[in-house]
Amino acid sequence: MFTTTEIPKNKRIIDYAGEKISNQESLRRERRYIERGRIWCFKLTNRTVIDAAVGGNIARFINHSCRPNCYVRIENGTIWIRAARTIRRGEELTYHYNTEGDGLIRCHCRPGCQTLL
Repeated sequence: MFTTTEIPKNKRIIDYAGEKISNQESLRRERRYIERGRIWCFKLTNRTVIDAAVGGNIARFINHSCRPNCYVRIENGTIWIRAARTIRRGEELTYHYNTEGDGLIRCHCRPGCQTLL
């Protein structure tokens, strides 16, 4: 996902929308998603996960990066993607996924990256 305008540092860009499900349901769904090389479930609380594959918005297409230009902040039950620095027009939006899973998907943020998501 790429910007069409400059985004100032710390600005809310978009919320990570989707169906709220239990952590247990998330584990079942994530197995299917990971087989397809996707990560759609985002942990909201210790009990709740947002599944962007169901009712999600375009925030689910923001890629992972180990050197991101965005960060995540959870405010009042909403996951917000925010600018970590001023982001120039035309830049790709990225944030660090901070996954807790088995590390089955290789990161492609830069040549030689060894991170597993």
